[in-house]
Amino acid sequence: MKLTPLADRVVLKAMEAEETTKGGIILTSSAKEKPSVAEVVSVGPGGTVDGKEVVMSVKPGDKVITDKYSGSTVKIGDDEFTIVRQGDILAIVE
Repeated sequence: MKLTPLADRVVLKAMEAEETTKGGIILTSSAKEKPSVAEVVSVGPGGTVDGKEVVMSVKPGDKVITDKYSGSTVKIGDDEFTIVRQGDILAIVE
C-alpha cells in the first residue's frame, strides 16, 4: 500500500532511536527518547493552501526534524508513519 499525501502534507517515517549514549551506556527501550528526526517517504503536490501558494521544499529521502507533537500517526501493516504539514517541519538534516 502506498500513501500519497494531498496539498502541503508530507509522509514521514521515524528513524530508529539510539541504542547507546555517547558515553557508551546501553539504553533500555523505556529510556529511549522518541526521535524527532524522520525520513521523508512521500510529498504532496503543494499548490494553493488557505489562499497562499505553497511550493514544496522537501523531497523523498530527505531527513528532517519535526515538532515533537505534530502530525497524525498512521499504522499500515507493521510500519508506522506520521503525516505532517510542510510548515511543521523545522529543518532538513544534511
